[in-house]
Amino acid sequence: MNHSDNLMRKKVLVAMSGGVDSSVAALLLKEDGYAVTGVTMCLGIRENGERTRCCGLDAIDDAKHVCNQLQIPHFVFDFAQEMEEYVINKFTAEYQRGKTPNPCIDCNRYLKFGILLDKARGIGFDYLATGHYARIEKCEDTWHLMRPKDRIKDQTYFLYPIKTGDLSSILFPLGSWSKEEVRTVAKKKGLHVAQKAESQDICFVTQGDYRQFFLEKNLSSVKGDIVDMAGNILGRHSGIFFYTIGQRSGLGISSKTPLYVVEIDARKNQVIVGEKKALQAKGLIAGNINLLTGELPIEVEAKIRYRKKPARCKISAEGENLKVIFKETQESITPGQAVVFYAGDEVLGGGVIEKVIRSL
Repeated sequence: MNHSDNLMRKKVLVAMSGGVDSSVAALLLKEDGYAVTGVTMCLGIRENGERTRCCGLDAIDDAKHVCNQLQIPHFVFDFAQEMEEYVINKFTAEYQRGKTPNPCIDCNRYLKFGILLDKARGIGFDYLATGHYARIEKCEDTWHLMRPKDRIKDQTYFLYPIKTGDLSSILFPLGSWSKEEVRTVAKKKGLHVAQKAESQDICFVTQGDYRQFFLEKNLSSVKGDIVDMAGNILGRHSGIFFYTIGQRSGLGISSKTPLYVVEIDARKNQVIVGEKKALQAKGLIAGNINLLTGELPIEVEAKIRYRKKPARCKISAEGENLKVIFKETQESITPGQAVVFYAGDEVLGGGVIEKVIRSL
């Protein structure tokens, strides 16, 4: 553990989803001597289109069961309204603007490390802990968000919105563990969630496809034109929120070479397509910036997608925004997604991609 100050039975609230990661996080903290309480956020997620269940897929039952096994208290907080307001409504609004948002990042930004963290402090907890794969380190007098030991599970991309002043109140017990080790511990300690599958995809899209989710929400989809880079009309689209940058299938247009969605123009209600090379871009403008360090170096590495390797780039300020120019062109830079900055293992901050810079 990085927070090795005098424990004095420090009180930790652990966000527990009923999965193996958060369960083992609670277990490790308890073994480290903290006074641990589990909490499950009830997000009003429907299951398989039936009536609203408090949380998806028995999360509360699983979390409660683990807390009983660990002999720690378990709370359930109802965050359904906040989920709707801060995450789901924003998700649909962004898609209607031709953007591709990342709801997991907004959930961390507004719910876990916003409302839940404030609530934890308000009811007397010293820390909020989660089962994220990330590390927090103290260096002299400042706290830093760092990449974890398990690079494959590295979740720092989703955590960049944490406010730098809040890092000292957050614990990531799995930071120096691999997923394999976490499962092994869960098995050894007999936690009944040891074999539970990874949670996948967007938790509130229970239909398996966000397009279906929009249809069920009765989002009005206005048909419009699919055009090439020169503005020639090639076909019709069924509503811009059915499309995302880099998409190739389901366009319903025929052409000699494969075409991909290169841009979505919400103002003109157009989906713009081009050949694969048109997906390459030199840089981006990012807004809604959160920095975890005082001063950004001029040259850093940046990830434009969770599963992408960090790529070298130069950063300059543009008013409130940041301009990011990559050393090598990047494919499918997508407005609405996050760009996250790294220097080696340290997470420097990030922002939301507003605009793509095709060429210099």
